[in-house]
Amino acid sequence: MVDVTVRGAGIFGLSIAWACACRGARVVVADPFGPGASASGGIVGALAPHVPEGWNAKKAFQFDSLLAAEGFWREAEAAGGVPAGYARCGRLQPIGDEAGLDRARERAVSAATLWEGRASWEVVQAEDTWAPESPTGQYVRDTLSARIHPRRAVACLVAALASRSVDVMAEAPDRGAILWATGAAGLVELSATFDQPVGQPIKGQAALLAYDARDAPQLFADGIHIVPHADGTVAVGSTTERLYDDPTTTDAGLDDVIARARALVPELRGAAVLERWAGLRPRARTRAPILGPWPGREGHFVANGGFKIGFGMAPGVAEAMADLLLEGRDTIPEGFRVSDCLR
Repeated sequence: MVDVTVRGAGIFGLSIAWACACRGARVVVADPFGPGASASGGIVGALAPHVPEGWNAKKAFQFDSLLAAEGFWREAEAAGGVPAGYARCGRLQPIGDEAGLDRARERAVSAATLWEGRASWEVVQAEDTWAPESPTGQYVRDTLSARIHPRRAVACLVAALASRSVDVMAEAPDRGAILWATGAAGLVELSATFDQPVGQPIKGQAALLAYDARDAPQLFADGIHIVPHADGTVAVGSTTERLYDDPTTTDAGLDDVIARARALVPELRGAAVLERWAGLRPRARTRAPILGPWPGREGHFVANGGFKIGFGMAPGVAEAMADLLLEGRDTIPEGFRVSDCLR
């Protein structure tokens, strides 16, 4: 007997499988390409919140999920013995002008209320050299942002599932509730099913550099994420490409990202490039995750649209989908359903 068949071994599929297995469900995970074969096999891993203003269901859900991440990954690591590379190291962002400084201060006031004292968003001066130059001399520092190594996180969940006798296999028959967590390819299928764009694959490129800043905060400047990892590497990325010839090939777009990252952080100028990565990430039309029943397909469900926030949303997505798949309880936030992506 199988309670849930998960199709897709990316971050959403594996996280939901883990949440279901932790509740005692009998789970099968199937992916013909193996764990983390697409976007979830990337290298950046910036778990960063939306700005604390214009509060809505999406931002509240992400906030709760980011807070839950430490416990989620700690339990998975303990079960499988494989580290995920998670750490809540915070983030620094340079403030470019006086208008930006005013906005940052307003957001600090909002965060004091909206973040319930569980994390902070504040305007500070840089405390060390690990920060891009700021025209105002001021930075936003938040303590909610965290980092994770995507590939290691995937391996962590695979090992955790194996500890509960759940293996990832290439193929499996439909049994129990069927969850489709098939990323970019799944968005294309959903769009074809409803004969309208539910979302689209977006190409991203990133690089891994040989520089050890493992205890430093992640940085965000000039549209670039700079993320120190626990293994003594630094990830930089990424591009956002709607038009592309080859989704898995890096090019001059990544050269530009690397050059800009080195200009922002002088410590990276002599760091060797260890790896160049490119892949497709699933972005929903609403830019929120797509969760819940697949309209018109009884017993089938969807978890997609992670795009750049999939790893940060994963703990919350996993619990919400486990509620629905195992207990029939709908705790999915407003704006997160397939129907919300349809015109």
